[in-house]
Amino acid sequence: MSSTAKVLLVAAVAGVFGAVIGIALNSPAPLLRTEIGQRVLQGVLAAGAPEPPADLAVARRGQALPALSLPRLGGGDLTLPDDYAGRPILVNLWASWCGPCIQEMPELERFAASQGEAGTQVVGIALDEEAAVREFLGRVPVSYPIVLDQAGPADAGVRLGNPRGVLPYTVLVGTDGRLLKQKIGPFEHGEIDQWADAR
Repeated sequence: MSSTAKVLLVAAVAGVFGAVIGIALNSPAPLLRTEIGQRVLQGVLAAGAPEPPADLAVARRGQALPALSLPRLGGGDLTLPDDYAGRPILVNLWASWCGPCIQEMPELERFAASQGEAGTQVVGIALDEEAAVREFLGRVPVSYPIVLDQAGPADAGVRLGNPRGVLPYTVLVGTDGRLLKQKIGPFEHGEIDQWADAR
């Protein structure tokens, strides 16, 4: 082995060792904010998840989003992705009892307000009871549409590629209706802008 190869091998081993020590001492949170970290986390969670019902259409990264129609909090139905065809859509699943969901809602509201009529459309899907959602939004209002669903083996989260039902869970749908990105866990302040722009 040449001396250059030895130096590169030692540097690579030191880098891996440093990353492992950094995660052990500081928690894996920074890694989970990366696309690679998210894909690894989703793979691990999916491996231990129950199989969805055989006839259930489940969204897959890079493929067209199966039609999803849910009741709006204010009445009527919202159908994804058709109701916002031609626009990127950020879909966030949450519940009023989910602490991390509540923490990220001001960030989602800030992002939604910055998008205008042609930007990314934010949609919230509450896996919760309607009364609890209304009570929560009375205290923490948002301007983006909220739709309702009940948690279960065929809920909106499962259909959007989250078989373990971890909340919060967010997906980014492209202008062509394809699922582009998935995120498990809350957005930190300012993180959502870069994440949603990476289409």
